[in-house]
Amino acid sequence: MLGCDLKLEQFVGRTSQRLWRFGGAAFFLILAMGGGRAADPSALWHIVNDQCVPDEIRHHDPSPCALVDLSQGVARGYVVLKDIAGATQYLVLPTARIGGIESAQLLAPDAPNFMEDAWEARRFVAAKVPAPLAREDVALAINSVSGRSQDQLHIHVDCLRLDVRAALARGREVMGDTWQPFPELLAGKPYLARRVLGDDLAQVNPFRLVAEVAPDAADHMGQYTLFVAGVTFADGPGFILLADRADPLHGDFGSSETLQDHGCALAKAR
Repeated sequence: MLGCDLKLEQFVGRTSQRLWRFGGAAFFLILAMGGGRAADPSALWHIVNDQCVPDEIRHHDPSPCALVDLSQGVARGYVVLKDIAGATQYLVLPTARIGGIESAQLLAPDAPNFMEDAWEARRFVAAKVPAPLAREDVALAINSVSGRSQDQLHIHVDCLRLDVRAALARGREVMGDTWQPFPELLAGKPYLARRVLGDDLAQVNPFRLVAEVAPDAADHMGQYTLFVAGVTFADGPGFILLADRADPLHGDFGSSETLQDHGCALAKAR
């Protein structure tokens, strides 16, 4: 199917080609959100590499992305892309080819801080809702290999579910600086949790922290899902990090994205 689409793109003229590119992004995302691993696992990569980055370089237009940041070069750049699923969901993706949470590149000492980029991208979510969003309203999610359809790292940026926000508020003051079980089930599942202090993630690499969640975690990063929620502790702003190891045989696909609300009901409730 992808080959047919590329032939069609070659057939249309220059003006209609740009219209096809925008429609192609929606087409690829429909594939991506469709049938799990049956979807084209490179759909998001094609949007980033074949459309957003070239359009930014040639035309200073990030379309179909909302933002293309190449200030540190393509090897360390990222894009912000509106997901076709949900009214408020955005994705942050590297402009380099990075498969997912299992990539050793994310644990390197000089790894780009894509999680901080994703936290900064919450402004795109805020622009989609009628009421202001607090730091406690927004979270970042990365699914495990079992819980995703795409083999390009993508960080889900969106609002928290109302019930999850309430649970994090109840549990935040018992969080410590090492991993421990979160005191409540979240969306019916247990998570390990820890806190990180700071207004942003500029000095933190959450991927490295997940690699410390268990003695063998660094060797099995692809089995983990990572969730980062903004909170305000008694001693200042920070984040609660959640991690879960997928267990597909028992119905746990390691998809912490389920803790987000892609319609942002909390903003509508105000």
